[in-house]
Amino acid sequence: MPAATSATSVPEPPSAGRRYRPLPVDPGVLAALRAGDDAGHPCRPFTDDEGGAPLRCCLRRSRPGERIALVSYAPLRRWAAERGAEPGAYDEQGPVFIHADGCDGPADGDGYPFARPGVLRTLRRYNQEGRIAGGRLLELSAAPDGGFDAALDEAFTDPAVALVHIRAVEYGCFLYEIRR
Repeated sequence: MPAATSATSVPEPPSAGRRYRPLPVDPGVLAALRAGDDAGHPCRPFTDDEGGAPLRCCLRRSRPGERIALVSYAPLRRWAAERGAEPGAYDEQGPVFIHADGCDGPADGDGYPFARPGVLRTLRRYNQEGRIAGGRLLELSAAPDGGFDAALDEAFTDPAVALVHIRAVEYGCFLYEIRR
């Protein structure tokens, strides 16, 4: 199965240890979110004293002392707008953490972001029209990359699936997407 690619960048192979490429929030979108989020609220940066927030700009956890912001983000709306699709009621927005002042994006590391044994993830599938085309609950095992690879293989076996959103079960938060 080929690695998913971003519509705004040259396709890159996934890192060793995984077959698909998790996509962070696009840098141009991040710049817009830092001015005003998808709910129309201004960005309100703060210093993360504890660390551990899942950053969608670089797909890692924040470190104590970093300036971050919690913004409302509508990933499917933005994807659909690029393609002229109309997700209808499936268009949703939710909170995501980002660096307040920019960052270098994800480091090329092994494994899927925010994956550790025992964590539950939802893989929500969408078709070309931006409509839900199925989903799957995944409990990560001691080898989380293999579980993700198998679940994504299953999702992309269906030719109607255009992208998959990976979400945290406990809060329903969008973590990242994988594109065909």
